[in-house]
This record gives sequence, C-alpha cells and structure tokens, in this order.
Amino acid sequence: VQLQASGGGLVQPGGSLRLSCAASGFTLDYYAIGWFRQAPGKGPEGVSCISSSDGSTYYADSVKGRFTISRDNAENTVYLQMNSLKPEDTAVYYCATILRPRCTTGWGRDSGPWGQGTLVTVSS
Repeated sequence: VQLQASGGGLVQPGGSLRLSCAASGFTLDYYAIGWFRQAPGKGPEGVSCISSSDGSTYYADSVKGRFTISRDNAENTVYLQMNSLKPEDTAVYYCATILRPRCTTGWGRDSGPWGQGTLVTVSS
C-alpha cells in the first residue's frame, strides 16, 4: 500500500503545476484523499481534500480559488491543479488517505501515512 506524489518542480510566480497522487497496492475509490504541504521551517498544512462518498472538496483559505483537487478513479490517481502560484506555496507536497469518507472539519488530523513527497519551488 503506497501513495506516490509527483509533478513538482520549479515555476515562476503566477505559473501553474499539476501534482499527481498515484496509488499502488490498493484502490483509491474508497478513500478520501488529502494533500498536505510542509514548507522549510514550518509545520505541516492540510491544503486540500476530496471525499470518497460524494466527491465534495475542501481547500485551505491560503489556496482557495487557485488550487483544484480532482480524482480519476479509472487511473487510480488524485490530482492537484495549482494555478497562480506564489512564493509562499513553496513546499514539499504530500498526499495521504484520510480515515473518514468525507472531508469534514478536522480531516487533516485523520490521515494515513504520507507517501513520498514532491518539491514545489515558486521563484523568479
């Protein structure tokens, strides 16, 4: 059972990236999936979540209107489309299963193990 985040890189402010969270060894359909990030010297932050039961989504205020989470069950992958990137979005991004079917309040505290992260650097 493993989650692998990919798609990070170096991008200029205002640019876009799409992160992927691919599962191996299990089917993502049955899980809510969350994206987290950790910037240098800062604690982890729950960025976005997508429910398994109804596809409802959650976004942190810091990314609302700029990031979009989606899932492709056929590909067993969850995506995080990141637009209008800012330097403060620089962080290692991780995905994880959420141990509840919907992204309700406090979802970030109920995550499974984080997979291998991917580094996003927003800089000119």
